[in-house]
Amino acid sequence: MHDDTSLTVGRVTRVLDQRIRPAIHSDAVALTVEAHELPGEPVSPVEGLALPHEPASVPGPWGPAWSTTWFRLTGTVPEGWAGRRVEAVIDLGFDERMPGFQAEALAYRPDGTPIKSINPRNRWIAIADAAVGGETVEIHLEAAANPLILVDFTPTPQGDIRTSSSEPLYRTRRIDLAVFEQEVFDLALDLEVLIELQAELPPTSPRRMRILQAMDDALDVLDLQRIVETAPHARAQLAEVLAAPAEASAHRISAVGHAHIDSAWLWPVRETIRKVARTTSSMTSLIDEQPDFLYGMSSAQQYAWIKQHRPEVWERVKAAVADGRFLPLGGMWVESDTVMPTGESLVRQFSYGQRFFEREFGIRSKGVWLPDSFGYSPALPQLMRRAGFEWFFTQKISWNQQNVFPHHSFLWEGIDGSQVFTHFPSMDTYNSQLSGMEVAKAARQFKENRVSSRSIAPVGWGDGGGGTTREMTGKAQRLQNLEGSPRVEWEHPDAFFDKARAEIAHPAVWVGELYLELHRGTLTSQHATKALHRWAEHALVEAELWAATDAVRTGAAYPKAELDRLWEAVLLHEFHDILPGTSIAWVHREAVEVLGGVLSDARDLADAARRSLAGEGDRALRFEPTSVGTGRPLGAAWVADAGEAPVSLGAESGGWRLENDLVSVLVSGEGLIVSAVDRGTGREAVAAGTPANLFQLHQDFPNMWDAWDIDRYYRNSVTDLTGVASITASLVDGVATVTVVREFSESTITQTIVLAPGSRTVVLRNDIDWHETEKLLKLAFPLDVQAAHTEAETQFGYQARPTHTNTSWEAAKFETSMHRFVLVREADFGVALVNDSIYGYDTSRDVSDDAVTTTVRLSMLRAPRFPDPDTDHGHHEIEVGFVIGADAAIATAEGIALNAPATVLQGAREVEPLVGVEGEGIVVSGVKLADDGSGDVIVRLYEALGRRTTGMLAVGFEHSEIREVSLIEDAIDGARLGGELALRPFEVRTLRIMR
Repeated sequence: MHDDTSLTVGRVTRVLDQRIRPAIHSDAVALTVEAHELPGEPVSPVEGLALPHEPASVPGPWGPAWSTTWFRLTGTVPEGWAGRRVEAVIDLGFDERMPGFQAEALAYRPDGTPIKSINPRNRWIAIADAAVGGETVEIHLEAAANPLILVDFTPTPQGDIRTSSSEPLYRTRRIDLAVFEQEVFDLALDLEVLIELQAELPPTSPRRMRILQAMDDALDVLDLQRIVETAPHARAQLAEVLAAPAEASAHRISAVGHAHIDSAWLWPVRETIRKVARTTSSMTSLIDEQPDFLYGMSSAQQYAWIKQHRPEVWERVKAAVADGRFLPLGGMWVESDTVMPTGESLVRQFSYGQRFFEREFGIRSKGVWLPDSFGYSPALPQLMRRAGFEWFFTQKISWNQQNVFPHHSFLWEGIDGSQVFTHFPSMDTYNSQLSGMEVAKAARQFKENRVSSRSIAPVGWGDGGGGTTREMTGKAQRLQNLEGSPRVEWEHPDAFFDKARAEIAHPAVWVGELYLELHRGTLTSQHATKALHRWAEHALVEAELWAATDAVRTGAAYPKAELDRLWEAVLLHEFHDILPGTSIAWVHREAVEVLGGVLSDARDLADAARRSLAGEGDRALRFEPTSVGTGRPLGAAWVADAGEAPVSLGAESGGWRLENDLVSVLVSGEGLIVSAVDRGTGREAVAAGTPANLFQLHQDFPNMWDAWDIDRYYRNSVTDLTGVASITASLVDGVATVTVVREFSESTITQTIVLAPGSRTVVLRNDIDWHETEKLLKLAFPLDVQAAHTEAETQFGYQARPTHTNTSWEAAKFETSMHRFVLVREADFGVALVNDSIYGYDTSRDVSDDAVTTTVRLSMLRAPRFPDPDTDHGHHEIEVGFVIGADAAIATAEGIALNAPATVLQGAREVEPLVGVEGEGIVVSGVKLADDGSGDVIVRLYEALGRRTTGMLAVGFEHSEIREVSLIEDAIDGARLGGELALRPFEVRTLRIMR
């Protein structure tokens, strides 16, 4: 036979697109349309339904950016449609390529009952399965005119309601009543599944040839002028090839309905609240219509929004959860970033998420569901296991630019040795449409095919919501048992993980961080959001400490409700498009406002507790929120001492030498640090001939994903900012300072270099007025240290990364993350850089005949123009510490001290700490009262230096016993303790002290 494959494929494609799909809705009549436009913030459904309406034409313009239009649609079912399925078909001016990123609506009945959403890939509303002729129809649409932001990464003012266009963005195309033709719909799905399947089969395989012939036979009997009448005949020609069963060894795909609704991104939080309501309305409707369908949704915050703002939707969600069809996933407050939040924040993500699910639904999630975050901290495996989770799911590492990850189902091992069973979907998406290409890819590239037979498919339109469609559930039904295709079934992720783990007797192990070889700029973009978040995290932990101390010592009420409110605000803003700095201007403007309010309120709580503890008096009391490096227990207050011997300041070599008992530092006339000597060892920290504290400016214009990406080639050009507008030095109260002002382009840096008595840390206070475009500001420290690794703080410990680039895996890590410190060291000498608000750094090695220089550069600020065209413009304060003569213990202590300084206030009495901890490397990360309201004291501590240690816990109040509990404060069998502590490297322990 001649090969007519291309002819058949072309024929089916055209007939499907131009004849069959348009015939799914046959007879149609226009609905009468009226509208009311709201230019500002949305109103409740009750208010919206009561608004007066004016006639609106179709087609017709509507919707300035971020506005809401309430449409009222009315009409009558024609008598001739009696007994047929009737639907409203609505096109608000959609671009079907971008569901979730443009206009969308939620449909209501006149009594306020939500029906389902309307979006570019879901344009219908069921009116009646068997219509009654002459029946009146009334539908209300709450239509959101969200602007399309994601257009070739072009800068746009549309990302903030304050700068967006007031002109209508959309034009209605169709608002009709129509007859839904089930047989035509099914024929379209039959052909779609088969034409996609044949494209993935071997070119001349018998199965492919049979499918091609069946499709030709079907179209031969389909009358293109009588599609409705002849569709059943066409389907009959396809029945045999659709009934052929899958091979016994076929890959199995566990499908779960999904929408991955970003809690903010190219839309503000207020719009996400409505997106969640729209999507969950559609998904509960689809659950009612499709008996096997399961829908999974993460993020307790999104459920809380439905409960608060859309109670009518909430009741449907609760019922579907109770039926086991709507699946709360992930056990977190939001799908957070996991690289930048502190350990305490990640603990709260788990505790607030799981407690919400347990309180509202009586269930807990068994796994962590994070499909889209930008890399994953090596501290996570321990935190997940200690919070009670059994599995972890993501797919983001498939976005790697350079290296292909070698596993799909494996054990992920963290810095402490904890392991968690992990799965990446082998179809490389969290927005599957169950296309033939996707399901074939899932089977073809599954790395564990030798030992396992299954993978997960999150199915539905995502990012901006939308979820699963009836087309997708129809495809899933056809792919349940189809020759040539993987088997697809709707299945709870818990069941998938149980089966997958049972199949793989000895899973491969991946040790360390899951580094995403992309989106490296997210460690730096939107500094104001990051800084306020960091400060708010620390302020809340300190507020808990003093409030708990006040409650135990004086009987004061513990402000749990207020702390919960503040923590929930912080946790929301850890969402993986807010904290990383990749959202529109509106989101970050609000983030700065909210996080600034959290910081202020948390500080007020701490201040009130401290004043209650101190009483009225005139003694200067020093309240110490940490014990690390202070020689005092945390949570104590004592009379402030006179301090150390003063620093000397003298002119030298055209600059100034700053010197105390520990270090001697030479600052040049250009404000650069040209020498930094540890006086105890005589070691020089700064590499010869290469000054430290050097600001460097790079062009920063990645190939795409502006706020997300830093591309390697940015290093190819650099400007050293050595120009000085002014420089002065002073010695006040024993503290030496040098103040340098640098002006460049449109920006100014005012840096104060500070050396205090008794400190080995040179503090660099940077006040930056930043008005650059597409630039990256680095602060460079060339160090006379031959370091094999950098050691960068992460949650509850640090991670070591090679300084070399021997392999492509190391070369890809040209921008990496830290928390409060990064340390480079030899066996007997090291240098640390500590900070109060930044996360990105890079490392390079330079080798000469007689020395190896390790250069560490901190990423200070960026200036991408998409999605916020004015990213980071304005004033920033960034504090950096240059620690001379450091090891892991000193780096940890100096990082904590910079971020959690002591407070001195006037009072009457010293305060005894609630707990004291002795033991090298043991750090207390939090002291609070228990979440259950019992009044018990919770203490969390960890081993910070990466080695085994022992110590003692001293309790400073009456108590009955000490028990170890989980991270989320659940009881652990047999976990009663005395005061002795024994910790493994980087181990985290949570203790309940019962009062």
